[in-house]
Amino acid sequence: MRHNKKINHLGRKSSHRNAMLANMCISLFMSPNKRIFTTVAKAKALRKVVEPMINKSKEDTTHSRRLVFQDLQINSDKSKAAVTELFQNISQKVADRPGGYTRIIKTGNRLGDNAAMCFIELVDYNENMLKEKKAAASKGRTRRSSAAKKNADQPVAVKESAKKAKAEEVEVAPIVDEVTPEVPATEEKPKTEE
Repeated sequence: MRHNKKINHLGRKSSHRNAMLANMCISLFMSPNKRIFTTVAKAKALRKVVEPMINKSKEDTTHSRRLVFQDLQINSDKSKAAVTELFQNISQKVADRPGGYTRIIKTGNRLGDNAAMCFIELVDYNENMLKEKKAAASKGRTRRSSAAKKNADQPVAVKESAKKAKAEEVEVAPIVDEVTPEVPATEEKPKTEE
């Protein structure tokens, strides 16, 4: 059972693990396509570190810069460049996204030790995925039939008049029972003898 095991230690002591994740964050932020190739376990651990940093970068204050720099303070030159990149470029690109800044794409197993490998990337920097999403959004898939879709585009008054016209077409003339015409009764005059 894995009770109360909320962190994957990745087979390392805490100082080694923190340094490794900080280096991976710097590599992710500084790579030109904002993507790194790593194992699935490391990527999942990295996601827990990167996402809060990107959230903090949305508010460009001295305090939030210091908090991010505190987590990345491994090699000060690379850390400063990564913090600058994060707050100037990345935060602008993800400004309207409410979370979920990273994507993990599994690529299969490594040949040497059969470890599960993947890419971890920033969502807004993958141009191919963004094009596919825009194309899918413009296509406008719906589960409604084409007739219902056509009616959805018409104004309400047109819809109501169309309904009335259909009702009139469907209506059949009322069936009238054949009734013999009533002849008005004429008053018979009493016959008088002549």
